[in-house]
Amino acid sequence: MKVLAFNSSPNMEKGGTASILTPFLQGMEQAGAEVELFFVHKLNVRPCLGDKDCWLKTPGQCVQQDDMDRVYLKLAACDILVLGTPIYLDGMTGTLKTVLDRFIPLLQPFVEIRGDHCRHPLREEVKPGKKVCLVSVCGFTELDNFDPLVSHIQAVCKNFSWQFVGAVLRPYAVALPQLREMGVAIEDVYAAARDAGWQLVRYGKMRSETLATVSRELISRDQYVNQRNTSFQSVLARLRSG
Repeated sequence: MKVLAFNSSPNMEKGGTASILTPFLQGMEQAGAEVELFFVHKLNVRPCLGDKDCWLKTPGQCVQQDDMDRVYLKLAACDILVLGTPIYLDGMTGTLKTVLDRFIPLLQPFVEIRGDHCRHPLREEVKPGKKVCLVSVCGFTELDNFDPLVSHIQAVCKNFSWQFVGAVLRPYAVALPQLREMGVAIEDVYAAARDAGWQLVRYGKMRSETLATVSRELISRDQYVNQRNTSFQSVLARLRSG
C-alpha cells in the first residue's frame, strides 16, 4: 500500500503539525505501508494559471514545469493521501491550497452528474478509490475550529470521487512541549496518533475512540489561556529588554 503525505507547516519537522503527523505516519509504516512525505515549504509549486491548458492543449499535464511534476506521479499511484496542515485563518495553509489547486490536471474537462451534483470525471490513469485523511492542529482549544477545514477536504474528496476516511485533530498542539515540562501526561496522545495510522492501513478506517484520545483535553481552557498569555508576555518582555 502506497501513502503520499504532505506537511504544509512552515515549521516543517519542528512544528505542531509534525508532532502529530510524524507518529501517525510511523504507525502507517509499522502496518506495512510505503510512505512518502513531502514538506510543502520545500517544494517549488507555482499557483494554478487557470488557463485550462491541462484540459485542452496538454490533457492531463500542467504547462508549468515545477515540483508538481514529481508530485503528480506519486499522487496518481498512491492508495492513501494524507494532508497535514495547521489551521491558518480557519483553513489550510496557503501553500497547501496552492498544491491542491494544481490537482486539476487529474480531472477531465467534461461534466457529469454524480450524486445529484455536477462533477468532473477523473482521468483514466488516476488510481480510483483513493482514501484521504486529514491531520491538523490548531492554537485554540475548541474542536469546532477544525470544522471549516474538514468541510473543505470533504468537498474536495467528493469532487475527485475519493473517500474521506476521517481527521486526526489536535487542539493547542503548540503547547504540548510546555505541558510535558509541567508534568501533564501527554504520551497517550502521541501513541493514539500512531495507532490511528496503523488502523487506517490495516483496516481502512480509524477508531473513533483513538481519534478522541488524540484530541482529548489536557488542561482546562482557562489554564491554557493563562499559560499561553504568560508565555507570550515573557517573550515580549525579553525582546523589549534586549
